[in-house]
Order: sequence, then structure tokens, then C-alpha cells
Amino acid sequence: MLTEQSATTVRATLPAVGAAIGEITERFYARLFDAHPDLLRNLFNRGNQAAGTQKQALAGSIAAFATHLLDRPDQRPDAMLGRIAHKHASLGVAPEQYDVVHEHLFAAIAEVLGEAVTPEVAAAWDEVYWLMANALIAIEKRLYEESGGPGLRAWQVVERFEETPDVVTFRLRPADGGPVAGFRAGQYVSVGVTLPDGARQIRQYSLTGAPGETVRQISVKRVRGGATPDGEVSNHLHARVRPGDVLELSEPYGDLVPAGGPDTPLLLASAGIGVTPMIAMLAGLAAGGHRAPVTVVHGDRSPADHALRADHTAYTEKLPEAAAHFFYERDAEPGTRTGLVDLTGIDVHPGTRAYLCGPLPFMRAIRTQLIEKGVAPADIHYEVFGPDLWLAQG
Repeated sequence: MLTEQSATTVRATLPAVGAAIGEITERFYARLFDAHPDLLRNLFNRGNQAAGTQKQALAGSIAAFATHLLDRPDQRPDAMLGRIAHKHASLGVAPEQYDVVHEHLFAAIAEVLGEAVTPEVAAAWDEVYWLMANALIAIEKRLYEESGGPGLRAWQVVERFEETPDVVTFRLRPADGGPVAGFRAGQYVSVGVTLPDGARQIRQYSLTGAPGETVRQISVKRVRGGATPDGEVSNHLHARVRPGDVLELSEPYGDLVPAGGPDTPLLLASAGIGVTPMIAMLAGLAAGGHRAPVTVVHGDRSPADHALRADHTAYTEKLPEAAAHFFYERDAEPGTRTGLVDLTGIDVHPGTRAYLCGPLPFMRAIRTQLIEKGVAPADIHYEVFGPDLWLAQG
């Protein structure tokens, strides 16, 4: 909770900071990477930096956290913090790195806002920063304790499958032959690769195998940039990685995991490569004897583009009260629908908990439709692949 004096100052200066937050984060990253070029080369996603999405996400999270402190001073925004902490833990972020961020972030604030940053203003926003940073450090510490600690482990590729022209599945086992820890359906791992220019880049990919398997399975979509750079890691994995090669994987992280027990109705809605966490969820629900209705919804460009479609269908059919609704923009087959995903005419059971994954406009549209159908906003959960622009866009 902010002190009363700091809350008053933050409330008065939030409009000015919010209006300048984009420029502040731009200056912050420039300062950070000038001082620590290894962070851009070996930790931060260079594609997201080039596209500007990481800057937007950082700006959104700071603004959202400060606003939450003012509007709900007795309630911590654990959903937002947990999502960020899981991503940080998968990257191996350490507590001392928050000091580095603090140094360059507050220097950027002073550069942009100039004389408006009085000692009182600086102290108030310093309090905001450390409330957020210390909360993240505490959550990440717990996650590291549960997973066995930060760091990446060598895993050997044992199989590779071409799911679609743009999606490939890899199955991996520990290169050291050691045990494989369990994971919760819906979680992801960080995958580290060394690129041709020597940079070590890390990306997150959902686990698509069934929980409890002795191998890890990930399905990777080739990112074709268009107006933005092509995905460095996804294209590297597609072009260069074959059985026998070794990748570095983190332990599983992520908080998009089904909750509520076997009698809770669920809705799993995905689009495109957002299908990946849903496959593991369905596999886990089938193995765990889930009894309540499960509504499966997926949208894609065509059946040929629907990655893991056979698994999507097979796991759904293993559940006693499940129904799948597939939407395709073209080439829809009998039993599927043409067009974008639309929940009109699809039963959403009372008490449903919903899990969404896919492009942001898709998830926004589905969330709106679910609320209109009576699903409580607190029961709608989502995963964004890449920086979380849901916060940045309000």
C-alpha cells in the first residue's frame, strides 16, 4: 500500500507520467542497452524490441499498477503480477536485475519530465516501483523454490513432426538422462538457442504433450514478420533443428491452468497457434476424469492451417460432456463453421470458467461475448504470446 503522501503525489502526477510513459520507456531501453548490451543480445527478445511491443507492455504494466494502487489500495493486482512473474522466472530474472532497471528507468523519467521530477515526485514514484518490484521478486522466489531454481537445462530433440506448413512439433528428452519434473496443463517453457550471429535468444513455447509424459513436447509456429522482422528463434528452429540436436529448456511456468475441480464447467477458446496450451489442458482433463461440460472453440484460416487438429478432436472426444466448435475462414468442412469465431448459438453453462489464447482482438471479442452470456469477468483467464499488450491498450 502506498503511503498517504505518496498516493496524493502519484494521483496528481499520473496524467503527466502516463502521457509521457511511451517516451520514458523508449529512453529507458536505450539507456539500459547502452550500458548492458548483453541484455539485448542474450536475454531480451530482439524482435519485440524492434517492433516496439516490449516498450508498450512495460508502459502498460507500470501505468496499470500505479492506477490499481490508487483505485484499490488494499488489494494487490496478483493476476497481473503473477503473469509477469511467471515470464520473468522462465527467463531466470534475478533480484539484482531490478536494481539495474530502477537505475535506468528513473534516469529516463528525469530526462523526459525534467524539472517536474521534484524530490517529492521522485520519492512517490520510487515507492510505486519498489512495491511492484518487491512483489515480483517475492513471487519469483516462490516459483524458483517450487521448480528447483532458475536456469536452463540441455534437452535433446528425439522427434520432429510437421504439423502444418508453418507449425512444427518437437519432442525432447533431458540430455543428461535425468528425471523429468511434472507440469500443469497450460504451462510453457523457455527455449534458448544460439543464433548464427552468436546471440543467445530465448522464447517461450507452450507444452503440448500430456502432463506426466517423460518427454517435453512443444509446437512452434514460424513467425513471418511482414511489416515487422521475421521471428528469429521460430525460423531458426524450423530451418535448423533436427532430431539429435540439443536445445536449452527452462522448467515449466505459466498461470493459465484449469482450476475448479472435475465438476466445474470449462470453455477453452483459441485461435491460430493459441491452440497449443489448450491441447495439454484437454489431455489433462481427459486423464483426470473431468465430469463437467467442456466447450471447445477454435478459429483458424482453414482446416489445413489448424495445428494439432487431430489431438484437438481426439482429446475432446475422450471427455464425457465435451463439444468442439471449429471455425474456418475458408474451406470449412461438414461439421465445422465458416467465418470468425462467434459464440452465438453455443451453450455456455452457468458457472463456466473460461480460458482464452490467441490474437488479442480475438480474445477481446470472446471475452465480451462471454460476459454478455453471464460469465463473470473474474472467471475469464487468458494467455498472450509475447508482450502483454492487453494492459498496454487499456
